[in-house]
Amino acid sequence: MSDRTFGLFLGAGFSKWAANLPVATQLFDFDIEPWGPRESSKLEVIKSVKDAWDVVHPNALPEQFIADTLNFDEKSKRAVLWYIVRRLSDPFIWKEFYPQKRRRHVFMIDEHRRFGVPGLVKAQNFIHRFCGPLLGGIITTNYDLIVEYALGTKGFNYGVRNQTLIGRGPYPVSQWRNPVTLKGNVSLAKIHGSISWDENGCYTDGRRGLTGRALIVAPTPEKRPPQSLKAVWNLAERILQRINRLIVFGFAFNAYDVAVSNLLKRGGSNIESVLLVDVEPRIERVQQLWPNVTIKSCQPPAEGDMEIQKWFVSKGST
Repeated sequence: MSDRTFGLFLGAGFSKWAANLPVATQLFDFDIEPWGPRESSKLEVIKSVKDAWDVVHPNALPEQFIADTLNFDEKSKRAVLWYIVRRLSDPFIWKEFYPQKRRRHVFMIDEHRRFGVPGLVKAQNFIHRFCGPLLGGIITTNYDLIVEYALGTKGFNYGVRNQTLIGRGPYPVSQWRNPVTLKGNVSLAKIHGSISWDENGCYTDGRRGLTGRALIVAPTPEKRPPQSLKAVWNLAERILQRINRLIVFGFAFNAYDVAVSNLLKRGGSNIESVLLVDVEPRIERVQQLWPNVTIKSCQPPAEGDMEIQKWFVSKGST
């Protein structure tokens, strides 16, 4: 193993920095545009449930609200799960209108128009600076498609190269019939699922962010991955085992993220150096995971660019 092999671990703070997606404390801002009366009705259900819950649980974490709601009636449970993925999909939705038909789509991975979304070029520039033979892989807790959009299907895989995705390719129409395969060398482990996944497989776009039937681990305290994501967690562990340096961007290392902490500790036994890119780096929490690891921190780009580059070109152990 090279003494400079490294990995990327991207948390909610990365998507907040890149595309202004909400972190957990901001998730229930209800900043989405309802599509018709059905979505408006779902939104009203969630707002009323959240308002009632807040009265009884002032200042409680939104993760606890989600956990409690999942134990409510089926209607409330479905509405909350729909809202979570819908909120994180909203900036990537585009619409088309016909005389008698209106449709919505979430950008396909290779859609050229995706870079019209504010922040995606910024995310692409950040990730591309690390792409190369020394990148052992990317792990993320995020459901969104920012990493997929940044790399394109020629830049990443979900653990197996040449995997065929479900759905059509990007415009023009002549390409729709061609199978879309993941041909990239960078392994991407989305350990909490994706708005582009369901129990049937992985899609070429984030369509499950519209229906709410995405394969995700809801952001609740002490969340545990389902059996259907076991292969993804195994991939994440393999990525950690093959690296000895790790960049962590925007992950809070919360005490209730027991499963993720165990994954990092178990898989990261070879890690010698960690760079925390965060507005509030949790250095002491990382030290608890890896007592003998060299830990450095910096602010996100552009402020932290110099420190990131300095760490990247060094061996990270000084």
